[in-house]
Amino acid sequence: MSIAANLGKPLEDYVDELIKTGRYQSRTDVLREGVRLVQEREAKLEAFRREVQKGIDSADRGELEDADVVFDRLLKHFAER
Repeated sequence: MSIAANLGKPLEDYVDELIKTGRYQSRTDVLREGVRLVQEREAKLEAFRREVQKGIDSADRGELEDADVVFDRLLKHFAER
């Protein structure tokens, strides 16, 4: 399947410059790289959301620590470094 994309002049000029300088061989290469980077970012965002949900679920179960205890432990940890 082919995809046509209107990037607008500034982005199209940038893509053309990337090709002209030899960084990429074609517009397709630039767009593939861009989509791959979006995939990576989305995967990291989803992993972050899962971790946040774990924390929310833990809090909902009452598995909480007093903030002062956590901060004291962190301060001690970083002081030892």
